[in-house]
Amino acid sequence: MPSVGYERMSSEARLWQEILEEAREEADGEPVLSDFLKMTLLERDSLEDALAFHLAQKLATRTVTVVALHGVFSEVFAADAAIGEAVRADLRAVRDRDPACNRLSVPLLYFKGFHALQAYRVAHSLWSGGRRGLAQFVQNRISQAFGVDIHPAARIGRGIFIDHGTGVVVGETAVIEDDVSLLQDVTLGGTGKESGDRHPKVRAGVLISAGAKVLGNIEIGEGAKIGAGSVVLKDVPPHTTAVGVPARIVGSPREDRPALAMDQSVPPFGGEGI
Repeated sequence: MPSVGYERMSSEARLWQEILEEAREEADGEPVLSDFLKMTLLERDSLEDALAFHLAQKLATRTVTVVALHGVFSEVFAADAAIGEAVRADLRAVRDRDPACNRLSVPLLYFKGFHALQAYRVAHSLWSGGRRGLAQFVQNRISQAFGVDIHPAARIGRGIFIDHGTGVVVGETAVIEDDVSLLQDVTLGGTGKESGDRHPKVRAGVLISAGAKVLGNIEIGEGAKIGAGSVVLKDVPPHTTAVGVPARIVGSPREDRPALAMDQSVPPFGGEGI
C-alpha cells in the first residue's frame, strides 16, 4: 500500500515510491533477491541513482569499472533533468503497453530493451557534449550486453517502448519521435554507403512490428503501422498501414496511435505499392 502522504507527492516522487514499494514486497517474498534489490533500488536515493548504478553494473568491463561508469551516468543524469523525464515516460510506456508487465520495477530491473534505451540516452548526451569516444564505448557495450545497436547521434523522443530489444538497430541520422513502439529485430537503417542524412524519420505514435526493416532517409508518418517482416523503402503516409516486401499500403490502423495499442495484426494484402 502507498505510504502516508502519497497523494501529496509530485508525480516523480510517486513513481519512485511505487517502485520502492514493489521492491520491498518482492524482497520480502523472495529472499534470494533481497540483497540485489537492496543494492539496486532500496538503498538508492532516486530513480536516477538506481538506474545509473544498475546500468553501470551491466556495462562495466575490467578496465572501465562500475565505479567509473556509475559516476559518468550520474553526472549525465544530474546535468540534464530532461533525461530523467524521458526515463519516467519510457517506464510508464512499458507498463502500459506490455501485457507481460504490470509493475514499474520490472522493466527497470530486468528488461534489456528499456536498459538499452536509457544507456543510449546517456551516450547521446555524451556525444552531443563532444565526448564521442566515451559515447562510442557506451554504444559498443550496449550492443554487446543487450543485443541492441543505437548510434549515439540518433535522436529519440520519450514514451518509447522497445519490446524484447534483441536485434534492434537504429542508425546515426535516424529520428524517433514521442510515443513510438519498436519490436524485436527492427532496423532503422541506410540503404548503402551514402553519407549525410540517410536514415528514417519515425513520427509520433508509430508502431513498427517485429522484424521490419525501414531503410533510407524516408518518413514514417504520424500514427502509421508497419507490419511484421516488412521492408520499407519509401515514405509511409500518416495513419496508414504498410506491409510486405517491398511494403505496400493495405489500409489504415484502427487507432490514432498504433504504438499505444500494440496490435500487430494487419488487413489482407492489397492496395497500392509504395
